[in-house]
Amino acid sequence: MAKNNNDNNDENKQNDALENVAENLKNAINELISKHTDADGTPVDVEVTVEKDSPQKEKPEGEISAKKDETEKNEKDTAAGKEEKSKKSSKKGGRQTDDPASSIITVEQMLPLKLPLVVLNGHPIFPGIFTPLMLSNPDDVKIVEDSFEANGFIGLVLAKTEDENAVASDLYDIGTVARIIKKINLPDGGVNIFVSTIKRFKIRRVLSAKNPIVVAVQYLDDEEGDTFETKALTRALISEMKEISDNNPLFSEEMRLNMVNIDNPGKIADFVASILNVEKADQQKVLEELNVRSRLEQVLVFIKKEQELLRMQKKIQNELNEKIEKNQREYFLREEMKSIQDELGIGADGEGNDYSKFKEKIEGFKFEGEVKEALESELEKFKLMDSNSSEYFVSRNYLELVCALPWNEESKENLDLAKAYKILEKDHYGLDDVKKRILEYLAVRKMKKDNKGSILILVGPPGVGKTSIGHSIANAMNKPFYRFSVGGMRDEAEIKGHRRTYIGAMPGKILQGLKITKTKSPVFMIDEVDKMGSSVQGDPASALLEVLDPEQNVSFRDSYLDLPFDVSNVFFILTANTLDSIPEPLLDRAEIIQLSGYIDQEKLEIARKYLIPKNLAKNGLAKGQVKYTKAALLRIAEEYAREAGVRNYEKCIDKIHRKIITRQLSGIPENIKTLSEVKEIVNNECDSLDGKQFNIDAKDLDTYLGKPVFDESEIKRAEIPGTCIGLAWTSMGGDTLLIEAISFPDSKGGLVLTGQMGDVMKESSQIAFNYVKQYAIEHKIKPQSWFDQNVIHLHIPEGATPKDGPSAGITMAVTFMSLLTGRVVKSDVAMTGELDLTGSVMAIGGLREKTVAAKRNGVKTIFIPKSNERDLEEIPEIVKTGIKFIPVKKAFEVFQQVFQPEKIVQEKSDYGF
Repeated sequence: MAKNNNDNNDENKQNDALENVAENLKNAINELISKHTDADGTPVDVEVTVEKDSPQKEKPEGEISAKKDETEKNEKDTAAGKEEKSKKSSKKGGRQTDDPASSIITVEQMLPLKLPLVVLNGHPIFPGIFTPLMLSNPDDVKIVEDSFEANGFIGLVLAKTEDENAVASDLYDIGTVARIIKKINLPDGGVNIFVSTIKRFKIRRVLSAKNPIVVAVQYLDDEEGDTFETKALTRALISEMKEISDNNPLFSEEMRLNMVNIDNPGKIADFVASILNVEKADQQKVLEELNVRSRLEQVLVFIKKEQELLRMQKKIQNELNEKIEKNQREYFLREEMKSIQDELGIGADGEGNDYSKFKEKIEGFKFEGEVKEALESELEKFKLMDSNSSEYFVSRNYLELVCALPWNEESKENLDLAKAYKILEKDHYGLDDVKKRILEYLAVRKMKKDNKGSILILVGPPGVGKTSIGHSIANAMNKPFYRFSVGGMRDEAEIKGHRRTYIGAMPGKILQGLKITKTKSPVFMIDEVDKMGSSVQGDPASALLEVLDPEQNVSFRDSYLDLPFDVSNVFFILTANTLDSIPEPLLDRAEIIQLSGYIDQEKLEIARKYLIPKNLAKNGLAKGQVKYTKAALLRIAEEYAREAGVRNYEKCIDKIHRKIITRQLSGIPENIKTLSEVKEIVNNECDSLDGKQFNIDAKDLDTYLGKPVFDESEIKRAEIPGTCIGLAWTSMGGDTLLIEAISFPDSKGGLVLTGQMGDVMKESSQIAFNYVKQYAIEHKIKPQSWFDQNVIHLHIPEGATPKDGPSAGITMAVTFMSLLTGRVVKSDVAMTGELDLTGSVMAIGGLREKTVAAKRNGVKTIFIPKSNERDLEEIPEIVKTGIKFIPVKKAFEVFQQVFQPEKIVQEKSDYGF
């Protein structure tokens, strides 16, 4: 029993000795680490353990005691060494701590608080990634060299812009700290580095704003949230990424393994965000997100978008594969079919293929020279083309146009002059100049047996029958009619065609019209030639020059056809409202025929013969069912439709017929005006108007057309001194202008002009003023002092309407003279003519239109320039009836005759008139 107790005591002593030895060994190892670990190196955590149960050789008690004393001494030396090492470490920028255990430090504890930055332009780099970086910018290379020689740490920050020389203000605040593991110098001066990214940081302060950019940083830690939700999001992310990696060959097996082996949710989110094809701004948002759960949710959204993109890509790929397979199969079948057809000598339709048809038609035209060579070459190319190619259809459309054009066909003309005259008279009232020109053309054709066409330009206000006369001309000549408008056209390809360099090219309007009419000698009407524009696509007016030039249109070359085609047999009729905007070379190629407006008597005849019968049929009324008195038709012309043409006149007739039908069928009384009253009786209707007769008198027009648009009292009159009536010509026809002038005291003197006058009219007013001023001073009507102390204001009413032209000079001079003398111009007098500084009255244009306007406004006497006396012969007698024309050479002659007699003459005035 005693022996056993002694054995136990010995065993306890041995265990105590072993614990002392283990403690001494651990202290010795710590001392070695503190002595030999470099401050720039990575420290290694060392843990020493000694197993108590390992067999130990029993030592004498005295030896153990000596060893214990030695161990206590070593512990004191080790503690002193640790304290000294800790002080050195804190001086080098490391984190200082009083805990003895902190002598074993990790990489994160070695991160510096100041970092040089390498600016990224592509995408941000996330922590926990080992990646290469290739740098060519000399500033970046220098940063890498300096950092590699120091501690090896650099900051990677994304730039907000693509500028390579970005400054600190151009960078995002959040970046990633990385350690350079390896550096390889490149031959071009650049450097390729391999970095290991460690942790996020935030820029606290910029120490150097330009390269090299150095900043003070604060390192950021992930914010862990609900562990259960984070795990669920992590599993979902890994599962979704597996689906993407399985369908995308760009994801390598190494990426899949790395993703599975990462156990930190935040690092998984960073890794996935780094390999997804996401915009750099979105990746930066992920980098800036510290909450792990929110970061996982963001990355999951990007994964879903990538999955949708992959599914769409896969769908498109499958569709393309199906089309390719189908096209290949069809190609082989067609080739096999071609071989069979070649063996049998037949085409795809059993009679002959497209090539044979085109060749047969083209040979039938018997072309020669350039046309023959070009078409034979085109046929050979067409024969060798694959019918599935786009060029095949371009060539096919071209050959179809060639075969459809009337290369040799000409229409049979009507050269019976009597028949042509009857057709023209039946369709239009008046327009004698046009009718005479058509009869002259037919007479020459009958005499010469020539098929050459002609070119006419019909110029006149809207509504006078320019377009409709084209149909009558075609009917009279027994030719096909084709019309197109060039108003607002800005592309010359509309006239000459598009070049055959792309799918969808088309020939121009000229060839299209010839293809439709199927004859070389149709009647072409080109409407609104005065309203063509120009742009970067060209000038259509210039393109028309070749078409209308008799010397060039024998071989007109359309850009699409690119072959000469003879269009000299086409009878061209152009229409315009004015000649001012038509290029002079274009006018030289055509014969100009002016169409003036209609007077009231002409409108009355047009309404009886054409407008009323046409509109009765249009509204379903029988011929003669509505009858108008002469007074009613004249009142419509005078008070409701006073314009040069008859469009508004026709609208008035149509309105009357509509109201007659509506009131008869619905039973609405004439005095009903409100909508509610109409609704109460609208069901009281009859079946038709058969057998009923309606008579329209002048007094009935107020019921059907309302109050007159033009009241007799609104006719312009010169009723006070300083007013005068002038005649003007516009694109809408002739018109009358009331010119007004007043004077008022002003020390500056001079002339004031208002009424939107153009430059030409302003010059005319200044010339008239200076002439009258000189005349007034010379004849002592007004002294020079009066002109120095008074301002004369000249105005042309309707100020919102622009006015210009060289025919108002004499009217302005009479206005000034009326103002200065206080005499009133005769009420039924108007005038037109330009004035020079010597007082001569110069010639003007548009006398016919101006005369029509004067007749509509009740003018009885018109002063015209002496040089325009020859133009009176061109004005129809029906227009000149009731108007006295007074030709004058000098303004003085107008002054003598234009004023009303003075009622009271206190003393004789030496005006000279």
